[in-house]
Amino acid sequence: MQWDMVCVYVLGYGLCLCTGRWFVYSALNVVCVLCTGTWFEFCALGHGSCFTHWDTLCALEYGLCFIHWDVVLIYTLGRDLRLYPGLCAVFMCLCLYIFTCHHHRAPHTNQAAHPRCHGNGGRPVSRAGGWEPASRDVWLPPSSFRVDAGRGRGLEVQERSMDQPSGRSFMQVLCEKYSPENFPYRRGPGMGVHVPATPQGSPMKDRLNLPSVLVLNSCGITCAGDENEIAAFCAHVSELDLSDNKLEDWHEVSKIVSNVPHLEFLNLSSNPLSLSVLERRCAGSFAGVRKLVLNNSKASWETVHTILQELPDLEELFLCLNDYETVSCSPVCCQSLKLLHITDNNLQDWTEIRKLGIMFPSLDTLILANNNLTTIEETEDSLARLFPNLRSINLHKSGLHCWEDIDKLNSFPKLEEVKLLGIPLLQSYTTEERRKLLIARLPSIVKLNGSIVADGEREDSERFFIRYYMEFPEEEVPFRYHELVTKYGKLEPLAVVDLRPQSSAKVEVHFQDKVEEMSIRLDQTVAELKKHLKTVVQLSTSNMLLFYLDQEAPFGPEEMKYSSRALHSYGIRDGDKIYVEPRMK
Repeated sequence: MQWDMVCVYVLGYGLCLCTGRWFVYSALNVVCVLCTGTWFEFCALGHGSCFTHWDTLCALEYGLCFIHWDVVLIYTLGRDLRLYPGLCAVFMCLCLYIFTCHHHRAPHTNQAAHPRCHGNGGRPVSRAGGWEPASRDVWLPPSSFRVDAGRGRGLEVQERSMDQPSGRSFMQVLCEKYSPENFPYRRGPGMGVHVPATPQGSPMKDRLNLPSVLVLNSCGITCAGDENEIAAFCAHVSELDLSDNKLEDWHEVSKIVSNVPHLEFLNLSSNPLSLSVLERRCAGSFAGVRKLVLNNSKASWETVHTILQELPDLEELFLCLNDYETVSCSPVCCQSLKLLHITDNNLQDWTEIRKLGIMFPSLDTLILANNNLTTIEETEDSLARLFPNLRSINLHKSGLHCWEDIDKLNSFPKLEEVKLLGIPLLQSYTTEERRKLLIARLPSIVKLNGSIVADGEREDSERFFIRYYMEFPEEEVPFRYHELVTKYGKLEPLAVVDLRPQSSAKVEVHFQDKVEEMSIRLDQTVAELKKHLKTVVQLSTSNMLLFYLDQEAPFGPEEMKYSSRALHSYGIRDGDKIYVEPRMK
């Protein structure tokens, strides 16, 4: 039997008995209600009208049973106990006392900051589909608490935070995705997300056994949700992907991040965060993050500066697709940043790029692909001071169009890797020329366009470079040419050897007493050659036999009897002979 419905009946029937002056029995019934300590917000006291003869008011009272219980209680007591004002006052005070005690009792005080019900004294646990006995391991969604009030009642109560923004919360999406039904994280008994049972009052909080890397992209998240639940569930999470959601407020992001103490990687790409201003107190919650992705978030440089000031250990920053045309210098340098990914913006002027060197003096990797940078307007000494620790630079699909810009890359003292695909400068060269000329001009690099440069390839490229420029006028020869000539000396041009197969040959065609010189294509077949000779020897192709005589072969003529065989397979050369004989009938 459902205890809530028993309480409803007992309390209602007890009040009915009061109208029959059975005071002692009704008092005992009320005591029973107090002893159960159950939830009776939904009490319907319409039974009080069963002992009246006013049918119209009786129907009205049954209709009021679906309104909050205290309204019905006051109405019922005020009418059915109107003959006993003293008794009415006692019951009113008693019921109000019960109501006050019930609503001042925190519904989640015995729970470890999340909706897992355990150690509940054996009382049943409410589920969305009905009632089930309490067990040691029960999972309930934390976003709401729902109670069905029995058959025919249809009464529901949902306790939700009224101060949260509209939309899906981080905690709601987290529990939906990693619920036991959707995320089989464990195998065997208890498969799925598992909440381990601990003794009641244990200082260790129960939490979902979630992976340390959470991916919640494209889930429509707009707000954080209950911060206590985030802290309980996500204490071990180190990487969090919230890309392509609907987070507009940095304050909501701060609520999430501040409750994930071990977070090191955070992806906020494609969230409309440009609609709000990041305050320093909110940015302070990001202090432990080492890798931050803000691609396509349209984050302003002011926001970036605030983040840099509050993230002392930031190592990698992604600012792609943010429509930057200029760079705003930060008042404070970020010494910790090693990698900056700022592709697919519109940074065309080198004066904007040099600001990055001022802001990030320890930068190890700079990725500037798809920025249409036209030239590197900087002296060699200045480049060395701007990027003293730069090891890798990516200039894919930039607008560089002269070799002098490539030579300036040698000014970076620690440069080892360069990526230079799709730049206008290299469009007129072959694939082999592009790679060899770049390798020869950049003596310090060990990796070009993602491929390791071996010692043998470097030597071949440098020798190729010497031969490539040896015929150029002196004023057009680059300085690197003279350095390589000093290293290898002046080289002779390579002999041109054509290894392609011969395409035609001049042969003598003998038929009876006639000899005729002809040039024949060697890519044709024997059958095609017969068609070509048909007009010369006046024989049909079916009545024609061909013999090939190699001048150096000691075995005599070879019959060409396979019609589909190509002529070049016979090794025919200039001066060889082909004999034509009629087929004997």
